[in-house]
Amino acid sequence: MALRNCRNVKVLDITPVGETQRPGEFFELRLERPDWDAWKPGQFVMIRPVDWPMDILWGRPFSICSGDSRSVTLFVQKVGRGTARLAELKKGDTVALWGPLGNSFAVEPDTPTLMLAGGIGIAPFRGYVEQHSHPENLKLFFAHRMPLGCYPHEGIAAVADVECMAEEKPEDLQAIIARMGELVNEYRDGLILCCGPTPFMKTAQRFALEAGARLYVSLENRMACGVGACLGCVCKDGEGHHVQVCTKGPIFRADNVEL
Repeated sequence: MALRNCRNVKVLDITPVGETQRPGEFFELRLERPDWDAWKPGQFVMIRPVDWPMDILWGRPFSICSGDSRSVTLFVQKVGRGTARLAELKKGDTVALWGPLGNSFAVEPDTPTLMLAGGIGIAPFRGYVEQHSHPENLKLFFAHRMPLGCYPHEGIAAVADVECMAEEKPEDLQAIIARMGELVNEYRDGLILCCGPTPFMKTAQRFALEAGARLYVSLENRMACGVGACLGCVCKDGEGHHVQVCTKGPIFRADNVEL
């Protein structure tokens, strides 16, 4: 199978982020920027180191966290065999990268915009804020379980309004849910974007439907190819039809997708 826009790029550096009981659990992987024309926040790439053995056949999808004229940065949490192998990469190693893939978040510079992020779902919002022409119109609500320093929030907080809530004990979850409901209602006439674990997005979806708010969610379905060939990432739209997240998404209107 020929992969669309597939290129080999070098690892520029890999930087551990934060302090946890498991060092290296979060890291930023900075790669050479491919010779693509542009990318938009919310899009993703598939990557696979060229020297991976055949026991890990498929690449791994990652939201584009940030990028400039020379590099593209991915924010990674080590959660399985693939991401554990990625954490072992060294400067100068070669990675096969294909992308940018999928659609992107809506951008309305003059519209008050609420970004809802849960855990690793903060990744695409860093690039969103960096490329936004009026970040003063942006607010990020970030719910997280690991220490705040494990996540790339500081660059966002430097230019946009940021509110963070940690889930450290059972009652924290109810407080997070209540605050999400308040914010969705506050931004009911604006634009709301969401990325995070499925329960987090389902909660945002429920509040948005109740408030009549315009919400877009970024799905994090498992993917193998990223180009619509394997059918491993399908979800159902609002009419019950199966659609591929990699080619029709990953961004969907919350009122037109089943979570």
